[in-house]
Amino acid sequence: MNKIGIEKLNIYAGIASIGVAELLAGRGLEVERIDNIQQDRRSVGLGFEDPVTNAVNAAKPIIDAIGDAAEQIEMVIISSESGIDYSKSLASYVHKHLNLSTKCRFLEVKQACYAATGALQMALGYLYSGMSPGAKILIIATDITLVDERAEYAEPSTGFGAAAILLGENAEILQIDKGAFGIHSYEIMDSARPTSAADIVDVDKSLFAFLDCYSNSFSHYQNRVEGADFLNSFGGLAMHTPFAGLVKAAHRKIMREQVDQCGAELIEADFERRLGPSLYYPKQVGNLCSGSLYLALASMIDHRKGEEAMRVGLFSYGSGCSSEFYSGIVNGTSRASLKEFDIAGRLEKRTSLDFSQYDALLKDNLQAIIPFENREICLQDYETYMPPERPPLFALRKISDYYRHYEWI
Repeated sequence: MNKIGIEKLNIYAGIASIGVAELLAGRGLEVERIDNIQQDRRSVGLGFEDPVTNAVNAAKPIIDAIGDAAEQIEMVIISSESGIDYSKSLASYVHKHLNLSTKCRFLEVKQACYAATGALQMALGYLYSGMSPGAKILIIATDITLVDERAEYAEPSTGFGAAAILLGENAEILQIDKGAFGIHSYEIMDSARPTSAADIVDVDKSLFAFLDCYSNSFSHYQNRVEGADFLNSFGGLAMHTPFAGLVKAAHRKIMREQVDQCGAELIEADFERRLGPSLYYPKQVGNLCSGSLYLALASMIDHRKGEEAMRVGLFSYGSGCSSEFYSGIVNGTSRASLKEFDIAGRLEKRTSLDFSQYDALLKDNLQAIIPFENREICLQDYETYMPPERPPLFALRKISDYYRHYEWI
């Protein structure tokens, strides 16, 4: 019971991407604004990809890696802003196509980019209860992109993909500190997805809510955890990352609030040391919604210096809004456990799109979660976007009487 936490973690971020500078230029926007966004590339979905395919493509390598232990998965929780049904959960499709045991609960949860962390905390309570020794819980944060030119400067920072998180009693990735969390939540209309084909966002309101929640959730953490000190308690930090420029602004704000005589030089050095490693993958993928924090965690583990045990602080934020700061321990097994999934290698192998190719894909991508009664998808239409070397991919093939049919390609 002392090692409850994240046993396995994998990221699926699509098989295509576009450079942010090329995207800004293609839209006729100011390329110089890339310095504020601090984003290099963003993942792009193809017409046969949807929240279910992203979830299965993220989780399947974990299921294969654990073998017979997959029978111990007693719960599958999907977090998503990209639901495909008002009643039936994404998890039902995911459970089926991962060939998991019928002795399993599954459900879908929603609270913008916070939902996966909320699911994680509920799952930890189940594991700590001891009611089912040896149980494992699979959480998958999965989303698609619904942005086009209407999003303006938000378009380049919007990601695509899924993060699969396996929780259990042998925390290879992150041993989560029991009871060490701080929360801060309230109602605000900073962003929403009112239809299955459009996102809306009040950019300024959302940025200020993010900064407010970071400060207040950490203050609550301090109230709960004796001796917690922002500068000295955590060797590394990972945050929900809408874009790296916002993470840097949030770090600057909280350092000024928490650290006496905190000058610009200390803030910059601390940012590079404790947050810099967490931003490599987000800068290549974009905002993964509720998977964003766990993309940042994977990046931190793969890019931090050394293998020694280290406490990390994690901040999750979801518009609307809910937020949480919690902590855990990474150690020498964390990087080794991630290595088998080769996240960096798969990001490198994505097909690089030019702007005309990207723009041509948008119509199909914007239809990914529209509840068509019937729809056929011609997989051959996307052959040109396939990287020459790739593992089998789970793909949406057709929709018949609203039921989605998938296959491996």
